[in-house]
Amino acid sequence: MHAGWAWVQRTGSVSAESPGRFRFGAMGTGTRLAFPLGTVFGEPWIHLGAHCIVAEQVTLTAGLMPDLDLGPDPILRIGDGVVLGRGSHVIADTTVTIGSDCYFGPYVYVTSTNHSYDDPHEPIGKQWPRMEAVEIGSGCWIGTGAVILPGARIGRNVVVAAGAVVRGVVPDHAVVAGAPARVVRRWSPGDGWQPPLRTPAPVPIPEGVTPDQLLALTELDAEAAARLAALGAEGAVDDVRADS
Repeated sequence: MHAGWAWVQRTGSVSAESPGRFRFGAMGTGTRLAFPLGTVFGEPWIHLGAHCIVAEQVTLTAGLMPDLDLGPDPILRIGDGVVLGRGSHVIADTTVTIGSDCYFGPYVYVTSTNHSYDDPHEPIGKQWPRMEAVEIGSGCWIGTGAVILPGARIGRNVVVAAGAVVRGVVPDHAVVAGAPARVVRRWSPGDGWQPPLRTPAPVPIPEGVTPDQLLALTELDAEAAARLAALGAEGAVDDVRADS
């Protein structure tokens, strides 16, 4: 059963090499949409960059409904190296732009459309919606369950905390959290991160280190952990003997 499902997932995924019935306006090398897909329509107006990962059950739409002529320009633009987490939705009734190297956690919701409720007598679902373009800068991390509302302009290298609801302008190099989201930390060239980070920065991988060398280090770490576990077991035996 697992082998059969793995075959279905491989066969059902969408890429530039195996687009199936999904004919996107553009799709870069190495990009893949996992199977099963969410709702997908308006493909000719959706442009995906290279080496993107679109997880299972992700919805990508351009236009209010299928089979509309949206004109000559793309409506949904996704840059290179973008990761869209499982169950996320990107609803582009008007222009939505996602920069390169953005990472989305699961169940993120991005929309360029909001319901209107001006008329108190008409059902809200029947009132004409309001639409406003959305921009997400390159290098952002969007946490699980975040909501990006119409008109949001998110800068570069921004962290959006899990569950945040973002509207309006977010500056570059900021961390936003809450509903509605507000800036809780920001970086500037003169002052660095303010408030200061509570944890030390990770040590970067030295230049020139190859993937093979990193794998070798991983194997050494596994061997060292096994040796420590063995030593711990021996120490426990010695403690029991001493007690007895």
